[in-house]
Amino acid sequence: MTTWKEFTEAAPKIAEIFVRRHRATGNLCLLGTLRRDGFPRISPLEPRMFEDHLVLAGMPGTTKFVDLARDPRFCLHTATVDTEVKDGDAKLFGTVRDLRDKELHQRFARKLYDDVGFDLRGRDFDPFYVADLTGASAVEVGDGHMDVTVWKPGETERIVRKH
Repeated sequence: MTTWKEFTEAAPKIAEIFVRRHRATGNLCLLGTLRRDGFPRISPLEPRMFEDHLVLAGMPGTTKFVDLARDPRFCLHTATVDTEVKDGDAKLFGTVRDLRDKELHQRFARKLYDDVGFDLRGRDFDPFYVADLTGASAVEVGDGHMDVTVWKPGETERIVRKH
């Protein structure tokens, strides 16, 4: 599995597009999980890059976190509002793991408070999901073509141009 830090080093183009689109939407992404009956579910999520991790944090007990507790596979897509995708978009694929590190949790809570004023300092995080990435892709459109950049662990990014 691949951490956020390892991913940004192995797939810098996709990481740059993901971070750019993530910031442009106020950190909003769409999280794809699998429901108990096997059908897909899409939920809004504001993931955060913190230290070496991509943290998928949110309100405990919500259906998306119940889904991830049962089946840790996910797809995370940058929210796209432009049908022409002029600024690109990105998708990350992987699994989550519940990282049990109370000191990391408190550093995360302090940073979240400093960044956005949301105060979770001193609270327990259960779960505290971080992403282990198993693949990624990004799309950029321009000059009559679409470039799809694809990455898998152990490989370099490759670009597929579609006309």
